[in-house]
Amino acid sequence: MDEKDLLLLQLLEENSRLTNEEMAVMAEMAPGDVAARILALESAGVIRSYTAVIDWEKAGNGEVSAIIELKVNPERDFGYDRIAERIARFRQVRSLRLITGAYDLQLVVTGRNMQEVARFVSEYIAPMDRIRETATHIVMKTYKENGRTFCEKEGGERIPYSF
Repeated sequence: MDEKDLLLLQLLEENSRLTNEEMAVMAEMAPGDVAARILALESAGVIRSYTAVIDWEKAGNGEVSAIIELKVNPERDFGYDRIAERIARFRQVRSLRLITGAYDLQLVVTGRNMQEVARFVSEYIAPMDRIRETATHIVMKTYKENGRTFCEKEGGERIPYSF
C-alpha cells in the first residue's frame, strides 16, 4: 500500500462523505484515480464499511452501553478465534477485541437498560464454555467516539492556563 492509498484512507476515516472530486483535490490526484483506488481498497477488504458516528444520547434512544472484559481459556489450535466468533454473533455486541493485560477479550455491548445488559452477560456470555471471568463497566458518558469529540464547548469557554 502506498502513501496515496494511506492518505485516502485517512481522508475517508475523517469524513466518509467526501466526494471523489474533493479527495482528489486534497490528495493531488485525478478523481478517476481516487475512485479506482477506493474500489480496489474496498475489494481487498481494507475498507470494510462506511458508518456514521451518532451521539445516541442526543438522539434520545435511551440505550445503555457497557464495556465487558472477559478472561478466556483459549482453544488448542484455534486460540481465541472460535469463542470470539460465537460472541460476535450477538446483536448486542457492538465491538469485540482481543486485548493485552488482565483480561483477554473486550466487548462493547448495548441494551435498553442496565438490567438488560446484566441479563445478557449473566445468561449468554458468562455461562459460555471457556469464559472464566467477566467484569462489566457501564458507560456513563461518551466524550469521544471513533475520533469524533462529543463535548460541546459553551460559547467562548477558555482553557485554563498556568505556569
